[in-house]
Amino acid sequence: MTVPFRTPIVAGNWKMNLDHAQGLALATAVAHRQREAAGVDLVLCPPACYLMPVAAVLAEAGSDVAVGGQNVHDKASGAFTGEVAAQMLGDVGCRYVILGHSERRTLFGETDSAVNAKAKAALAVGLTPIVCVGETLEEREAGQTKAVVANQVQGSLAGLGADALEQTVIAYEPVWAIGTGKVATPEQAQDVHALIRSLLPGLGSGEVAAKVRILYGGSVKPDNAAQLAACIDIDGALVGGASLKADDFLAIAAAFSTAGCC
Repeated sequence: MTVPFRTPIVAGNWKMNLDHAQGLALATAVAHRQREAAGVDLVLCPPACYLMPVAAVLAEAGSDVAVGGQNVHDKASGAFTGEVAAQMLGDVGCRYVILGHSERRTLFGETDSAVNAKAKAALAVGLTPIVCVGETLEEREAGQTKAVVANQVQGSLAGLGADALEQTVIAYEPVWAIGTGKVATPEQAQDVHALIRSLLPGLGSGEVAAKVRILYGGSVKPDNAAQLAACIDIDGALVGGASLKADDFLAIAAAFSTAGCC
């Protein structure tokens, strides 16, 4: 069976890091050096207060590097102090938004149903959601990885339908590997990515399942990116700490550029 080509994505999640000047310097460096990762969709996800200036810097550089939010509210407007609506992200130049990151799930109690509502809100205004799933160390050691990830995928993507699912990106990020320096082996990551892809026909169609891009996130660094990129169901990376340095971020992206994803 021929596997369709999937353009790799490497997205940098800056989390709550960098100041205004540092963020603009990083965005400028990535914009000017994006050719180092030819054929890869690059996405920068700064804190909300820096979305507009980062988008402006990328536009001024003539770059096609995209900007993404780190979270969104599921309502279009209202009395939700401190929240940001999907349309607002679009208004300041975002094309993507990260949803259900493990830190949102564990620190802020986000559930699969909450992530599902946010994904639908993002898709409704043309944003591409990057929906995160992944198990804790305790769940992995208890042999629950596949059950946990399956429940998160099915709950977070419920009711989207084939067309919306095709516009969605999924990120597998084992919680035990985030910010710990640990990383799933390529075999462990590929195993879960294959599981995720096997669930997608039931949420859309087999054709769509083959097209959906599934990223790996969890202490991705330049020295392990090539091994991950070689896996057939790993279509890019959601990068945390290493996205705060242009050299590291672009080296990771270059690994996917060299390997290609299919």
